[in-house]
Amino acid sequence: MSDSSKGLHEENLSADVIDRHRAIVSVMEELEAADWYAQRAEAAADDDLRAILTHNGNEEKEHASMLLEWLRRKDSVLAGHLDTYLYHQGSITEAEAEAEGADSSPVSAAKPSPSSDGSLGIGSLKSKKS
Repeated sequence: MSDSSKGLHEENLSADVIDRHRAIVSVMEELEAADWYAQRAEAAADDDLRAILTHNGNEEKEHASMLLEWLRRKDSVLAGHLDTYLYHQGSITEAEAEAEGADSSPVSAAKPSPSSDGSLGIGSLKSKKS
């Protein structure tokens, strides 16, 4: 993990912010460890070693899940996003569009629809002579 992710970046922080930082860094460490175990398990030639490494990696995923649940309980914004994206079928990006409303997304708001004559509907830049 990069050193910039381990330490606090500000001073005089509340105990709640410091605890959330501890949990976030711990989630990062647990997922990193799970990734390492998965790589080692795949590379292992011995079946027994592969089984142990897979077991250990699954334990790390359990730890990460417990931390995520703690964070969900402490952060209502995170909880809302988890409700939007977790345990739903279909496209993840479509879930975002549905949650935010298709017309309110910055991409769709900034993208004008062409009019029937092929213009963007903003009028002519040429001055009209009367």
